[in-house]
Formats: sequence, C-alpha cells, structure tokens
Amino acid sequence: MRLNKIRLLFPLTLFAIVTASLWSGHASADSLGEAIDNGTPIINLRMRYEHVDQDGFANDADALTGRARLGYETGSFYGFSFLTDFDLITHFGAEDFNSTVNGRTAYPVVADPDMGQLNRLQLSYAGLRDTHVVVGRQRIILDNARFVGNVGWRQNEQTFDAARLTNTSLPDTTIDYAYIRRVNRIFGAGSAAGEFEGDTHLVNLAYDGIGFVDLTGYAYLLDLNEAPALSTATYGLRASAPFHLSGQASLTLTGEYAHQTDYADNPLSLDLDYYLAEAKLSYGPAGLTGGYEVLGSDGTTGFSTPLATLHAFNGWADVFLTTPGSGLEDAYAKASYALTGLPVGRKLVLAVAWHDYSAEEGGADFGNEVDVVANLVLTDSLSLNLKFASYDGEGGYASRDKSWVSLTYAY
Repeated sequence: MRLNKIRLLFPLTLFAIVTASLWSGHASADSLGEAIDNGTPIINLRMRYEHVDQDGFANDADALTGRARLGYETGSFYGFSFLTDFDLITHFGAEDFNSTVNGRTAYPVVADPDMGQLNRLQLSYAGLRDTHVVVGRQRIILDNARFVGNVGWRQNEQTFDAARLTNTSLPDTTIDYAYIRRVNRIFGAGSAAGEFEGDTHLVNLAYDGIGFVDLTGYAYLLDLNEAPALSTATYGLRASAPFHLSGQASLTLTGEYAHQTDYADNPLSLDLDYYLAEAKLSYGPAGLTGGYEVLGSDGTTGFSTPLATLHAFNGWADVFLTTPGSGLEDAYAKASYALTGLPVGRKLVLAVAWHDYSAEEGGADFGNEVDVVANLVLTDSLSLNLKFASYDGEGGYASRDKSWVSLTYAY
C-alpha cells in the first residue's frame, strides 16, 4: 500500500493548506484559523461484498473490500478554499478475485485493488463574480457522466489533475471548461493502466433560457498518451424537455447526438456517431423509463467514451466497458419505486432494468441483461445497497451473473 508515500503525503498536505490560505494575501492568524475551523471533515466509508459467476472461468470471484476516504475541506478565505482527501482500500479474507494488479487471473475481475492513494488535492477560488475556478486533483462529472465522470461505483474513484473554470455571467448560460493533464483511473498508481497523460480539453455549454427545453453543447478533445487509439474529438448536443402532465405525473424527453473523429496522435481515421433517445414518465414515487442508445461503428472501430462512468450505462454486468468494433445498440427499459414510512430506515428505492444488445454494424445479437437493485437509506449518513446483474451472452460475449452487498457511511 506504499505506506512510505502515504506518510509523506500528510505533512505535505498540511503545508499545502497553509500555503493555499496565505496565497490570497496578508491575513491575520485569526482569519486563517477561522478558515480552517469553519471547514468540513470528509469521511466516506464503504464495505462491499461482490460475487461474480462468469462463463469461461473455473472459479467464481468473491471479493470483500473496504474503503476509507478521509479528508478535509477548509472554509473560504478571501475567496480561496482548499480540499484534500485520501483513499485507503483493502480486501478482507481470501483474495479470490482478479483485482487487475494481483495476478489472480484464474478468477473474474473485481477492479478494486488494495491501495493507499491521494484522491483529491485541490485549490478553489470563488472571488470573481459568477466564476468558480478549481486547480489540482479533482472530481469532474459532466451532465449524466456518459462522457466524463468519476466512476464512483468502484472503491477507488476516477479523478483528474486539471484546471477547471465555470462561469454563469451570461443569462441562463453555464460555461464549463477544463484542461486535464492527467486522468487518475480506478486501477490505481500501481497499475500499468492506472493513468492517462496528455493535453485534454473539455468544453461544456448549458443553456436553459428557451423555457421548455434545456440544451447542452459540448466539445471533448481527448489526448491520451497511453491509449492513442482512444484519443478523439467529440462534438455533441443534448436536449432535455420536462413536461408536467397532471397532479404528480410528469414526462421528460431526452435526445442526444454526438460525432467523433480521431484526435492528437490517434493512428486511426475515425468518423463515428452517437445517438440517444429516452422518455421518462414519473408519477409520485414511481418511475418508468424507455430508451435507445447507439454507439456507432465504421465497421472496425466503435464509438468510445474512455472517461465516462461506464458502469452506469449499458448494464451493470460491465460487459461493454469497451465498445465492440461493430458498435453497440442498447434498447432498454427501467422501472423504479420509492417506499417511505418503513419500520426500518427512511426510504427504500427499488429498481429493475432490462437491456437488449445488438451490433450497430451488421445487427448481430449481443444478448440481453436484467438488473435489479434495492437501496435502503437508513439515516442521513448510512445506506445499504443490494444489487444484482444477470447477462445472457451472445455474439462471443460470455454470460455472467454479478451480485453486490454494500454498506456506506458518508459524513
């Protein structure tokens, strides 16, 4: 767990807090003390059991892992604030799973390696009108995380060494720009796949001044030195229109289109499209969603989203973390219901989803999947999550069942 490095990080972090606070100008010790005293501890603890039964493996994977995310965010000091947190992740009991770095390749993958790692180390400035700036290692989630997210489902989240500026000075408009030097991936610094370096630019423009529809335009220019075939320029437009029907009933229609080409040192010549059409009907505590998502293909390469929170899309069994070369079509339906007034806990959210997969190029059958989840909110800080995914494979993709039991405490 690289304990020597961890021991070194704590004094460096303390030094960084003091330096960041003093950077804003000459201030008395009292005001500096107030900025630190008015801060907020970061405590996020998660224990999880994950089981994977996958065709092609003689052994099932069983992983009991725990994560402690600990840190602190200061109060504002002349518009500046500082945040840092660390992840300590370990397994308990037998290591009967492939963490991607432990060499246990006879087992299916559960991508939660043991590690001790700096998660975030960021300096924020909100002293300019309608502008927020964040510099350092940070969490970035854009829109629904389909293109850029933190992969929060895994024990070690994805963070970015970046400079980010958000501005709301134009009416009904949010301008979001980020320059990313390094992507810190979920596999950790001990993995050959643990990071992407390069010169990546993210531009996201949101406008909600039309009245009946919210628009988002984006340009994501990915320069990934360690994965040049994933270096792409993606330009897209997302539109979402919520409608109040009657009483507790509402309908939200969402459409999205993006076009992707090669970028930076990508050796390929790409010309790919992405489509999404989705309708969500809500009635009080109940929800019903139907959608159709297409990640296009040129016959050999599929539309890619390597910075996304991929677990949230195309099924929880994580079969299609990499888009097939023939592309992917995902027709899906989801239903959810929230229960309150329970004898135990504050709210129980039940949900089920169904996916039917096929190739965008050629139409080959890629199988189907059923996902089920029950999330019990016990208190403001404590929740219990039970989750199951069953993928029935076709087209060369192995069938698999995955199940999880997670207990999370967040302060």
